[in-house]
Amino acid sequence: MSAPRAARVGDGVDPVWMAWLEAEPLAELAVLDVGTGTGRVALALAPRCRRVVGLDRDPAAIAEARRRAAAAGLTTVEFVVADAEAVEYDAWRPDMVVAHLCMSDGIAERAARALRPGRVFAFVAFEAAQWQETGRRSRFAYEEGQVRALLERTGFAVEHLEVDREVRTFGSVAEALAATAGLEARWRADGRWAGWVRYLEEGGRALTRSYLRVKARRR
Repeated sequence: MSAPRAARVGDGVDPVWMAWLEAEPLAELAVLDVGTGTGRVALALAPRCRRVVGLDRDPAAIAEARRRAAAAGLTTVEFVVADAEAVEYDAWRPDMVVAHLCMSDGIAERAARALRPGRVFAFVAFEAAQWQETGRRSRFAYEEGQVRALLERTGFAVEHLEVDREVRTFGSVAEALAATAGLEARWRADGRWAGWVRYLEEGGRALTRSYLRVKARRR
């Protein structure tokens, strides 16, 4: 297993992962960005690729991605409202499928069906230790072994797989709550907030951010 590294995911597009994509002949490739959100990855790739299509089921996010593309004068990128786990990708004839913090077994299976041998599927996913202090593992989180088994089953050979982990520590309960204030609404909705508060009340003073960055090639 690769050694955990200082986290560089979360504030934007992971630069290490992007460097792996840039090692490919992007100017020749049509790239499908699934779970594109407001288009961070798609917009970063668009000036370098033959064509980029970004998919997301959130119409508001797609509208913002389109606005940003127009403001940047990008003509090689298209954004489509679609559920990445409910459509097949071959309609867009991708040469590469990428997913940045949007990953599931269904996405891997669809990428495998759409990509020809030798083509790349690359993603950044939550790792199993992500926010472990809340006592609730995300259903979108993966362990390294899970990812390797999934990619093997779907016909991909792993070229790069790294864990990117950071454990932040706090001096007090107040500091920890202040640092996670922006997550409170989401954590209350999914049941994490109560576990987080209980962890802090019992003396815990840490929060883990942990991601998997992966590049695999269709066999």
